[in-house]
Amino acid sequence: MASSSSLLKRLLLGRPFRSDRLQHTLLPKRLALPVFASDALSSVAYAPDEILLTLSIAGTAAFLYSPWVALAVVVVMLTVVASYRQNVHAYPSGGGDYEVVTVNLGPRFGLVVASALLVDYVLTVAVSVAAGVTNLGAVLPWVATHKVGIAILAVLLLTAVNLRGVRESGTAFAIPTYGFLILMAGMILTGFVRIVVLGHDLSAPSAALEVTAEEQHLTALAFGFLLLRAFSSGCAALTGVEAISNGVPAFKPPKSRNAATTLVLLGGLAVTIMVGIVLLAQATGLKHVEDPAAQLVGAPADYVQKTVTTELAETIFGPGSALLFLIAGATALILFLAANTAFNGFPVLGSILAQDRYLPRQLHTRGDRLAFSNGIVFLAVFASVLMIAFQAEVTKLIQLYIVGVFVSFTLSQAGMMRHWNRRLRTERDPFARRRMRRSRAINGFGLAMTGTVLVIVLITKFTNGAWIAIAAMAVIYLLMIGIRRHYDRVSRELAPDDDAPVLPARNHAIVLVSKVHQPTLRAVAYARATRPDTLTAVTVNVDSNDTRALQAEWDRRGVPISLTVVDSPYREITRPTIDYVKSIRRSSPRDVVTVFIPEYVVGRWWEHLLHNQSAFRLKTRLLFEPGVMVTSVPWQLHSAAGRDLARMDRDLSVTAPARGPRSGVPAPADGATRIDGDGAADTTTRTDEVAR
Repeated sequence: MASSSSLLKRLLLGRPFRSDRLQHTLLPKRLALPVFASDALSSVAYAPDEILLTLSIAGTAAFLYSPWVALAVVVVMLTVVASYRQNVHAYPSGGGDYEVVTVNLGPRFGLVVASALLVDYVLTVAVSVAAGVTNLGAVLPWVATHKVGIAILAVLLLTAVNLRGVRESGTAFAIPTYGFLILMAGMILTGFVRIVVLGHDLSAPSAALEVTAEEQHLTALAFGFLLLRAFSSGCAALTGVEAISNGVPAFKPPKSRNAATTLVLLGGLAVTIMVGIVLLAQATGLKHVEDPAAQLVGAPADYVQKTVTTELAETIFGPGSALLFLIAGATALILFLAANTAFNGFPVLGSILAQDRYLPRQLHTRGDRLAFSNGIVFLAVFASVLMIAFQAEVTKLIQLYIVGVFVSFTLSQAGMMRHWNRRLRTERDPFARRRMRRSRAINGFGLAMTGTVLVIVLITKFTNGAWIAIAAMAVIYLLMIGIRRHYDRVSRELAPDDDAPVLPARNHAIVLVSKVHQPTLRAVAYARATRPDTLTAVTVNVDSNDTRALQAEWDRRGVPISLTVVDSPYREITRPTIDYVKSIRRSSPRDVVTVFIPEYVVGRWWEHLLHNQSAFRLKTRLLFEPGVMVTSVPWQLHSAAGRDLARMDRDLSVTAPARGPRSGVPAPADGATRIDGDGAADTTTRTDEVAR
């Protein structure tokens, strides 16, 4: 009968999949888009906010530059999309930027990219969920007062959905993602029709307010720096583009072509929505500032600044309209689901790094539903810690963002340049060479663009929090180097040599005894069945009365092995036992000692606190002793095995009476009993009759 925890697991995650079902979990393009592109699509919901927030430092007039900043972001977006189309065709195995850089620039650069992507994936979850909570709080005030708790709950829900498998998460997220796209397209189209075609004078609620500049007289150099900072903030819209190159193996065949097509769809949709939002914000006079209380002149005392998309929806469809709430809800939902990109990218990258021995091997295996469950859980934990630390504030988290992704963008394009140069040295077909040169030119332009953006991001965001992301990347890089060195050292240590293994001279068996009960008698029976050279039972004298009672019971039952009492003047159990085992090893260094420890198998969590504590400490300590083997002899309590299984076990646990020693066999060592092989091998009597 399945346990309650197993039933709960099946209810939440579904029935486990066989390994040969992996092919059935592959994604068509219509599901791959919401799975891998929801991050980049949702970034356009908060990238315009970040552009306007930064420009507000220079006052109202600076908002006139928002379309030009957005246009610069669009150029970079299209360049990156075109560049990554080359990546998915050249490296379709799923390694993405890590594989491209490792193969072409070397393992150390590959680890730089891997550390950057791991940090970026964690930040993707934190920023996306925090932005979703912020958008939801714009129409539901109680959400804004419980941001951290609701953000953590959203991460838990995303974790549960992704643990059910990639295809299931794609199906679950398809409707919200496509619903968001339809609503955003409808809002942008309606807004432009009303303004351009119908000539309506649409003014945002914040249009009548004036923005006080934080710096009244910016020099040309300072204003240029401000535009660069706004541009770097807007480049948050590019996050998630690289996830498709990491997820190529999850696509249905032809994998590379489907991934490349999805990239084009992603780029086109993201560019259209972002440009539409920025142009509508300018056309309606929308004001979005970093500190509304200090920067907005004429705002009422209870003024609450909405997000850009929410205020545009209110302007176009009217306050309190159903479409306003639909757009606010869809925007919040797509921002929550944007974290799904990281939930698919992080575990796959973690699995590849684990296979290369840079991360713990547990990250390499798939779970019950053929998803990389350990990686999903790791990501959820790290992202939750980050949101708690920064109180789920988008403005604080966004400063840490996009550094990692542009590090990977830049190194990936450099790796692709070297890839095409290497191919061109050996390729002789003119048509293929022209195609390679075109691809190299695309990647070269991408290298120039992403490298420039990386420099701008580092300059404009370093003191505002980007240094934290860089420090985290450095820590992860060093951690992966350390893990790889450990695995390499263990592999060298465990590698078999040419010499045949030397058999131990003798095997000395010890059964640890605390009471004369069925678990002890079973351990004695099992120890005898292994036919050791010598066998003795050992008990530690902690209380003299208890020890005398134990010896009397041992003699009364006539257990056919000697009982050795080890004195413990300080009432310890572990140290005297270890000293006794060491004494046997010192007298016979080529011998091995096998320690049999009876243990209870319990079925309730609180029973673990009441049993096996001494056995656990002894096992832990004995594992560090060379030449010592530790064998646990389990005894299932009714809470673990059930009454019927326990009765069956008692009926089947039998042993034969011991026979006399065979001739020609050396006498046992002092304090131990020689076990006859024939008698030990015969197990036809009940366990509780071993001594008879």
